[in-house]
Amino acid sequence: MKKSTWSMQSRWLWAPMLMLALASGSVQAQGSTSGAPAGAPAQERPADDGGVAPADAAVPPAADAGLLPEAPAAAPDYQYKLSLEQLGARFPLNLRGVDGSDDVPFSIRADELVTAARLNLTYAYSPALLSDLSHINVLVNNQVAYSIPVPKDTAGRSLLRSIDLPPRLITEFNHLRLQLIGHYTLDCEDPLHSSLWANVSNQSQLELAVQRLSLPEDLSILPLPFYDRRDTRRLVLPFVFASGRDAAVLRSAGMVASWFGALAEYRGAEFPASFDLRYPDKGNAVVFVKGQAAGMAGLDKLTGPTVAVATNPNDANGRLLVVAGRSDEELVQAAQALVTGSKALVGRQAVITQLDPLAARKPYDAPRWIPSDRPVKFGEILSGADLDVAGYDSAPVRLPLRVAPDLFGWHEGPVPIDLRYRYTPQTGSVNSSLLISARDQFLKSYPLLSIDQLADKSVADTLGEGEMLPVEVRTTVPLARLVAKSELEFKFMYDYIKEGQCRDIIIDNVRGRIEPESSLDLSQYPHFMPMPNLAAFSGSGFPYTRMADLSETAVVLADRPTEADVGTYLVLMGRFGESTGLPGTGVQVAFGAAGLQQADKDIVVIASGQQAWLEGWVKSMPALVAGQGKHADTSDQVYKSHLWPTPDPRESQDAPRTDLAYSSEGVETIFAGFESPVTSGRSVVLIASSAPEGQAYAVSALLDESDYEQGLSGSLAAVDAHKISPLVNQYTYSVGELGWWRRIEWTLARYWNGLPAFGRIWDWVGVLLLVILALALWRMMRRRPAAAD
Repeated sequence: MKKSTWSMQSRWLWAPMLMLALASGSVQAQGSTSGAPAGAPAQERPADDGGVAPADAAVPPAADAGLLPEAPAAAPDYQYKLSLEQLGARFPLNLRGVDGSDDVPFSIRADELVTAARLNLTYAYSPALLSDLSHINVLVNNQVAYSIPVPKDTAGRSLLRSIDLPPRLITEFNHLRLQLIGHYTLDCEDPLHSSLWANVSNQSQLELAVQRLSLPEDLSILPLPFYDRRDTRRLVLPFVFASGRDAAVLRSAGMVASWFGALAEYRGAEFPASFDLRYPDKGNAVVFVKGQAAGMAGLDKLTGPTVAVATNPNDANGRLLVVAGRSDEELVQAAQALVTGSKALVGRQAVITQLDPLAARKPYDAPRWIPSDRPVKFGEILSGADLDVAGYDSAPVRLPLRVAPDLFGWHEGPVPIDLRYRYTPQTGSVNSSLLISARDQFLKSYPLLSIDQLADKSVADTLGEGEMLPVEVRTTVPLARLVAKSELEFKFMYDYIKEGQCRDIIIDNVRGRIEPESSLDLSQYPHFMPMPNLAAFSGSGFPYTRMADLSETAVVLADRPTEADVGTYLVLMGRFGESTGLPGTGVQVAFGAAGLQQADKDIVVIASGQQAWLEGWVKSMPALVAGQGKHADTSDQVYKSHLWPTPDPRESQDAPRTDLAYSSEGVETIFAGFESPVTSGRSVVLIASSAPEGQAYAVSALLDESDYEQGLSGSLAAVDAHKISPLVNQYTYSVGELGWWRRIEWTLARYWNGLPAFGRIWDWVGVLLLVILALALWRMMRRRPAAAD
């Protein structure tokens, strides 16, 4: 049909279509909003009331009858919801002033096409707003998608509103912005008056309906479609095995799982395992085959280590990442080639003809860990653009830090920081500051002096118009605020200078910058940690991640592990990869009682159901859950709500007081840490469940599910569907080394309560005099018997 003909006919068709759309939208708005987003008008109601929208609720503007209407969208394949918190809004969005705004980014997967989008907004606004001059704009990629009115009768209340967003505005990378246009008087007004506010909950949800797209079967787009960095949801990627009871197969799978875990980062990664080449009904999967099983995975005759992409036989849009080899050695080579050289692979199938041995790693050289042997510049951690901010209400500069968890700060000073920054000097007398925080806890502040407040007025004269004033300060941060995964925040707080009645106007020309040459230095701290420590294991994978490639790690499973056991192992490998940022190419896998005899290795034992193969280690383990028989040490820790964080962890330990044994049909999972019975100084973590289904609790604990009030800690913890319960917190050995002087001090502190630190010169002198006095007394005692003779 020609455009002109369609345009003429649409004029008499469009009015009934619009009435029908509005009618159907009204019916849908009164029903559940949990379905796929559709073309319903925005609806508003109090958050604590089930009522429908008020009579004056806004409706979409009528379409121009002369315009070509959008083609009907294809039925969505699926839908999902993301809260603003999941999209990065840590706190509610506070919109203040005559033009206050805040935004969150969101992205769309490469294999998804958005067919409908809805914003389910929970918000409130000031009763002082003039409803005919004020509103809240919803913008997608800086284009207004909807304007929310602010009537007086619903002001100051928590409201719900569902807003349909035009799919045509949504691209690959997007920004959702909420903007308050606020006015409280018809006369001269203060643009930052306290009555100009709106608050948007970060639990508001963005609901997307998407149609799946087929991506090409090509290795060059890896890690797509198996992992997409645009997707902020947890990565759930099935792993399919021809047989899940082969050391080489599981070792290869562990490498790939740690690679995907490193890619997924904060999202978390879960890898459901299935045996006998049972492909998922929908979506993508990773397949591991060896020898004759390769033909069952749709591959041609194998000629060497092979990595390939194929179509899921159960889903035309799903893809399989196949890792294959004719032997154990070839399968491991294929996995290593995938995780180390995926960027170089092209085509549907690649046969690896050469793979040199990987270079040996050094302790604590994980790419994601901050080096602890030299000063580290901020520019090594963040790009220059991420260190710049602009405006009176700018977000803080956030410096992510992942520090080796065994840095020992007992009787050591704080972390020195050479901080260099620039800021826009204001005029007049101001109270502007640079605020420094760690883990959302305030540490200290530095004044941002105005031009009039500078002691040296000549400094301002050297600055050109719009230039920032450079400042350099020496500051410190307690090590406890940085250990493991943390974040330093630098917030430029500029004082807004009022010009007077009818003269106030916001000129947002202030800027701030943390210089990339700023640095922090962790080199003064030794690597030492009393063990066991399940908090370090859960948070950083320590001590296994001490070697980033896991070359000193062995995972031991039952002779015939279940799919649940293998799933826990893969999630654990993903967590290790997330911590280090590196695939665990050096991990070893073993089975049964023979596998426990791993000399000079840190061992993870994963078991479920009956566990007779662990009997040789029963005396070393603080707990065991096997079938209906269970026993566990308990201590006073069960009466405490948390572990006391103290520089000397021995002060917070709770030794076992009794050993509880019982029989129960209930499913329970434990995490137990203890010293290896095979090699002293090596660590073992036992992840055991009384039944295979209990491994789901272990996965939840490892992925740090938000439903749990606390995470893993202590030396023994029990996990069920509702909580993590630390049972014992006892240190029985240590890893790392202390200098000889600090070792003496650490040993004496066990018997000398309140022992002063030896770091001060007068302490050294005092100890030296004490030693001289002890030697003198000893010599006198030896002379006495000689004189008596």
